[in-house]
Amino acid sequence: MIWCVEDDSSIRDIEVYALTSTGFEARGFEDGDSFWNALQTEQPELVILDVMLPGKDGVTLLKMMKASYEFCEIPVIMATAKGSEYDKIQSLDLGADDYLVKPFGIMEMVSRVKAVLRRCKPTKQSKALKIDGLVLNPEEHTVAIDGERVSLTYKEYELLHLFLSQPGIAFTREQLLVKVWATEYMGETRTVDMHIRTLRQKLGAYGHIIETVRNVGYRLEAKHDK
Repeated sequence: MIWCVEDDSSIRDIEVYALTSTGFEARGFEDGDSFWNALQTEQPELVILDVMLPGKDGVTLLKMMKASYEFCEIPVIMATAKGSEYDKIQSLDLGADDYLVKPFGIMEMVSRVKAVLRRCKPTKQSKALKIDGLVLNPEEHTVAIDGERVSLTYKEYELLHLFLSQPGIAFTREQLLVKVWATEYMGETRTVDMHIRTLRQKLGAYGHIIETVRNVGYRLEAKHDK
């Protein structure tokens, strides 16, 4: 089931019709409150979420979803106004899986839905990833150091998960944008550096395990075992 949260009834009806005609089940919501209330009793496979909504706006709803253990894994595609670069980057930093820029083509929307569902398909790998006292538990979506829970943002968690999953592999900043921010946006890569810096700080004594690879990007020290 794909949920479309859009206050413009004509756009919402087209989204629902296009998805159902291509084999998906789809449901529309005209505002954030009705969407959030429905989410308490049922969960969709994916949400297409408009940024500009009456009541709770799309960015607020995205923050609420990603802050919730129950809803944080639901894939979200944000629909942003044309030229609103800030909305796009903010949404991706908060955990959105992709974005659509209005006005968008219906087939583009369907293609992006299919692509995000493929990327977000659950894997059987749920084993905890460890380096000495640092433990990342994918099932619980938690990180702990010597038994003490560490509070990470969604993107900090995704970065750490990627590094722990592939120790010794050097990633460029552009690769990290694609893998963690799920976008091919190649403009400002300093957001990667800022997230790495705060992640290192939060990891404390383990911060040094994320190495800077000169003229390349970052990697996790390969000498540690998972």
